[in-house]
Amino acid sequence: MNRHDVVESEAVRTGPSPLESARFGRSIERLTVPAGSGAPFPEVREAVARSEADVVILRYPAEHVGWFAGLTALGRTAVLADTLVYWRLRAGEGRAPEPVPHLAAGGPLGADEVRAFVRETFAAYGNHYAANPLLDPAAASEGYVEWALMSAARDACVVVRGAAGVQALATVEEDGARTEILLAGVAPAAQGRGVYAHLLREVEDRAVSRGAAEIVISTQGHNTRVQRAWARYGFEPVHTLVTVHLIRNPPW
Repeated sequence: MNRHDVVESEAVRTGPSPLESARFGRSIERLTVPAGSGAPFPEVREAVARSEADVVILRYPAEHVGWFAGLTALGRTAVLADTLVYWRLRAGEGRAPEPVPHLAAGGPLGADEVRAFVRETFAAYGNHYAANPLLDPAAASEGYVEWALMSAARDACVVVRGAAGVQALATVEEDGARTEILLAGVAPAAQGRGVYAHLLREVEDRAVSRGAAEIVISTQGHNTRVQRAWARYGFEPVHTLVTVHLIRNPPW
């Protein structure tokens, strides 16, 4: 979900999610309340009431601290599924590490490389799907593979290679003056060695080379380790969304 949809859009966004529905074998809809929409809770309540999906994945600005209580009275089971936090960096102002001889930007990745890297690196990542007992965790993990393969197919991957092969990978969405990092990780065997900062540097270099003004990235609120890395590099926190899964009663 890109930052424009969740922060800058002026309208509540709602609609089916065919990829997620196919992945989990349940009908899933997305309902997003952007920060710039100013939408009141009754508009959200009406959108939920119209939905016939098994699961509505709702995201709304975290400052609406009273909304969750209202969500529990909509005839669905409301499952709190963490928060999504956004950070931003002005392109060209990052605290990039000096290049090191054993790490270098890599070329395009083959599909098998993408699958192997993502499955190993994100196997234990606790995304918002993990909060919903009706959704298969293995299917959620494969969603990252699917996401990365689509990025690789359109040359939207940034890779750092070392002597042992792919050390880090980021997938990006490049839209005008903004580069958004969608997925970023370091191979388990390379973690704790400063590789992540080199990955951020490669993304920043790519953004600067095409004239982008800012880089944005997001993660689940519980993932404080990576947020510390962003802060060290020069990113600043800018926005937080609450994620709630609203499950139809009875579910199926």
